[in-house]
Amino acid sequence: MSIQMIPDNKASDLIREAIEARNMAYTPYSHFRVGAALLGASGKVYRGCNIENAAYTPCNCAERTAFFKAVSEGETSFLAIAIVGGKEDGPLEFTGPCGVCRQVMMEFCDEEAFRILLAVSPQKWREYSLKELLPQGFGPRNLQ
Repeated sequence: MSIQMIPDNKASDLIREAIEARNMAYTPYSHFRVGAALLGASGKVYRGCNIENAAYTPCNCAERTAFFKAVSEGETSFLAIAIVGGKEDGPLEFTGPCGVCRQVMMEFCDEEAFRILLAVSPQKWREYSLKELLPQGFGPRNLQ
């Protein structure tokens, strides 16, 4: 884990947004609900939740839902994301983004500066850089 870069009050606010987003999750198969709150460079927060499908392949993670919502609204620069998850009837657990979500983050985020908050409450979280969760990542800079 890296040194915390997001002030406590900002992190707590972002985590609360992720918890609210989790309430919208559509998880009739796994019953594992995830919420994400993505902080754009503009200061706007974009919420996302996981959305399942009986065919599984068309499912979408909370993190990608937040990113795609933001990009579809014109925001392409991001500072941080808070992620919360857990079984619908159980407590929140530290839930990291899947590999596909990490790759989407690599497309839009600075791997050193972008912060990823994995939280179980607004008072308890772990903070990582994208580089810590996706070492040796492949992104746009590799294609220049």
